[in-house]
Amino acid sequence: MASRVRNKVAWVVFAFLAIGIGLYPLMYLTTSSEFGLLASKSDEVLSSKVWNVAFYGHITFGGLALLTGWSQFSKKLRSRNLNLHRNLGKVYVVTALIGGACGVYLGFFATGGIIPALGFICLGIIWLYTTLKAYMAIRKKDLSLHQGMMIYSYAACFAAVTLRIWMPILILITGQFLVAYKIVAWLCWVPNIIVAHLWVRKKGLTID
Repeated sequence: MASRVRNKVAWVVFAFLAIGIGLYPLMYLTTSSEFGLLASKSDEVLSSKVWNVAFYGHITFGGLALLTGWSQFSKKLRSRNLNLHRNLGKVYVVTALIGGACGVYLGFFATGGIIPALGFICLGIIWLYTTLKAYMAIRKKDLSLHQGMMIYSYAACFAAVTLRIWMPILILITGQFLVAYKIVAWLCWVPNIIVAHLWVRKKGLTID
């Protein structure tokens, strides 16, 4: 009974964070000032049309991926409305691929140099790879591989949430934005992937 309650609470918190951060890009889209990450960018970067397309593409489609992806782990949704599950999955795949591709490009312009750049580029590549593998697996009706790769894919997507949890903590600990940013570029997703790996093993999914 206690474990069931804990699981329900964890599920509610998981969904709440995914939806909350999924809607976060609206802050960028509704304000005209240099908000959040934009405040740390140089005038040269901010004046680049390609960078701006990639940035708004990343936060918009990444946000949509967060908003739709969490529902793919709902057993009730899958059993009650398989078509909705499939359609939301298609939306997730498209938005994750666009958001991930934009993220890889943006990684080359990461504030703080090569350390955060490599962190975010690796994150983007992992997100793209696992999402594509999950899609190709379901096309081949390989449910085990599909489920395993979807867990890894959404773990990478969920880095948008964990980044915003870790960042203020790291700034508080280090007292410096740049130091915190270099750390969070890796900390926001590496533990997520480790948790995903443990979850995949626990479920006995085959991903080879």
